[in-house]
Amino acid sequence: MLTIATANVNGIRAAFKRGVGPWLETRRPDVLLLQEVRAPDEILSDFFPTSEWDLAHQESEFKGRAGVAIASRLPMSAVRIGLGSDLPGETGRWVEADLDLPARDGAPARTLTVVSTYLHSGTVGTPSMDEKYAFLDRVTARLGELAEEGGLVVVAGDLNIAHRNVDIKNWKGNLKAAGFLPEERAYLDRWFDDLGWRDLGRELGGAGPGPYTWWSWRGKAFDTDSGWRIDYQLVTPDLADAAVSVEVDRAPSYDTRWSDHAPLLATYDL
Repeated sequence: MLTIATANVNGIRAAFKRGVGPWLETRRPDVLLLQEVRAPDEILSDFFPTSEWDLAHQESEFKGRAGVAIASRLPMSAVRIGLGSDLPGETGRWVEADLDLPARDGAPARTLTVVSTYLHSGTVGTPSMDEKYAFLDRVTARLGELAEEGGLVVVAGDLNIAHRNVDIKNWKGNLKAAGFLPEERAYLDRWFDDLGWRDLGRELGGAGPGPYTWWSWRGKAFDTDSGWRIDYQLVTPDLADAAVSVEVDRAPSYDTRWSDHAPLLATYDL
């Protein structure tokens, strides 16, 4: 079995101070897809030594913002950074790696492609929404290419979009808010309905409402489970067929959280 976890860590240094280290030792994912790393390469490699992990990382040009990474216990045979844009707002938001799956049960060795992505949050009526839509267009084009190539692919991370009413606790109060706009949600419709990607968190996580993956640090959002499901593992049909289970690893209490997001873990029979 192979476990892939995706987690917006809200700053890798802060996450380790809050307790992500013991979580890693307990859960021991084979592949960890990170968002909002907010650190340079040398800091990241201190937390994920090369004796245990292969690393791929796209740092944001803006210090203390964004940043995506892949930490894998499986060897990487190729790494691809970004989506072909050199716009500053798009750095630290997309990284791909091809991982070598060992042969087993008479089957030959195979390649698993993993992507860690972090979409803009956006603010309605500001240029940040234009940046978000431009990046969504580039993501859509790349998802089309990956879907056409087929094989075993997972695109995971913080999409900053809740897809359906069951994916956000207070959906009525957020119909005009960034992250739940019809124009944003239409991108996910296209990915699932037209391009054939599978939303593993929903397929194996139940009909909902929830399970949510993000809760504001403020107020009682975590205690009342007033959350959003904005973290995903999107998979090709071939990889969906190998999926066994999915879990949102919600912290037992507010004070044991190491991020405002909970990690999303999926187990695959690979």
